[in-house]
Amino acid sequence: MSFQNPVFIPGPTNMPEELRKAVYMPTIDHRSPVFGDILHPALAGVKEILKSTSAEVFVFPSTGTGGWETALTNTLSLGDTVLAARNGMFSHRWIDMCQRHGLDVQIVETAWGQGILADRYEEILTADTSHKIKVVLATHNETATGVKSDIAAVRLALDAAGHPALLFVDGVSSIASMDFRMDEWGVDIAVTGSQKGFMLPAGLAIVGVSPKAMAAVETAQLPRTFFDIRDMANGYANNAYPYTPAVGLLNGLKLATEMLLAEGLENVFARHHRIAEGVRVATRAWGLELCAQNPETYSETVSAIRTPDGFNATDIVTHADRKYGVAFGVGLGEVAGKVFRIGHLGQLTDVLALSGIATAEMVMADLGLEIRLGSGVAAAQDYYRNNNGTSLQAAA
Repeated sequence: MSFQNPVFIPGPTNMPEELRKAVYMPTIDHRSPVFGDILHPALAGVKEILKSTSAEVFVFPSTGTGGWETALTNTLSLGDTVLAARNGMFSHRWIDMCQRHGLDVQIVETAWGQGILADRYEEILTADTSHKIKVVLATHNETATGVKSDIAAVRLALDAAGHPALLFVDGVSSIASMDFRMDEWGVDIAVTGSQKGFMLPAGLAIVGVSPKAMAAVETAQLPRTFFDIRDMANGYANNAYPYTPAVGLLNGLKLATEMLLAEGLENVFARHHRIAEGVRVATRAWGLELCAQNPETYSETVSAIRTPDGFNATDIVTHADRKYGVAFGVGLGEVAGKVFRIGHLGQLTDVLALSGIATAEMVMADLGLEIRLGSGVAAAQDYYRNNNGTSLQAAA
């Protein structure tokens, strides 16, 4: 891979220079008031991006996976029942984590390419008259398949069933890139990370916790130490952490939230939609299909593109790296070798997206697929020219 080229993986994403400089700041005393001037604005910025007025935000030196563990261990006890759909690699991994923690997971097997079946959730929750299910898990954006699920519909399922279960949402590849409404959707814990929509290096698990979930912390009995949000809350009250914080990353998070809010969240979401649509029209021009099975579930941050039967899609990723120095994403799990992924989130513009589309075309032509050079690029150019909207760049 060439460091001169942007990456087109679904995260970590390309970093604006301002954020790179913010992360590589001089060492400070993390027990001094200066750290509080970094910490609290960063937390407030995340809260605003979550569209919440009531959530408490906790940021751990970790990744989204650590955020999953934070959600589970702070609210549940051994043997508790969790309801989850398995419709991709990352929902699968969260389920696996639940099982390793001794939780009883009721799994809704869902085709890879489909979103969460909210009506099936409603049936299961309605039947659970004893309220054995304590938590409902939902992956907002399944990064492996490029599928977006309707979190508002999941909340409606809970409400229609009159069920008190907590709603936990994996928003790792959606938050700060796609519309996320924590309060409106009744999300009790929202999990994300620093390396996707926030355009930072990996290293921060970012967790929003509702008052209802905070109440569950006091009765939860799963072991927790590093991810104990009570310790973190006590640290915050003193402008500190219960251990050494990732100061540079937090400084970057502070600036990232300022940049996103200055661009305007609706502009951020519109930019991601526009860039994603350019990739989608290019895919149609190539005569290929997305893994996502219907337009309502198309992700705005990553497109998983199916290749013809008998063709190893991983070869596209390997060839792009070796010949052109460009990174695309491989297929994972059940779609390994069947799809390649184009990430289109974070610091990205129409012009940068066109370079990725053009590279994908060259690679597929090199490998003998029936792709006419210029077909996808022309389709995307036409879309971008006629749907320019705002040309703001995340790094502006």
